[in-house]
Amino acid sequence: MIVTPLFIQNVGPMGMLVIAVVVLVLFGRGKITNLMGEVGKGITAFKKGVNEGKEELTASIDDAADAAKDVTPDSDKTNS
Repeated sequence: MIVTPLFIQNVGPMGMLVIAVVVLVLFGRGKITNLMGEVGKGITAFKKGVNEGKEELTASIDDAADAAKDVTPDSDKTNS
């Protein structure tokens, strides 16, 4: 069971606006802009890392498939 504090349950559009104004006053526009820029850079770096991981995984699977050898004995190969 998730317990939500009472003050979060009743936050409407006006409450969100008040919170945004308070954050803007406390931190200033410059710091919030820098913070959002850093968040964007982090998201971009994360996506790049995920794509590189997928490429490495695909390459290793392809290498493993290329390295697979036929280990069927020669006597069985001629019988079929």
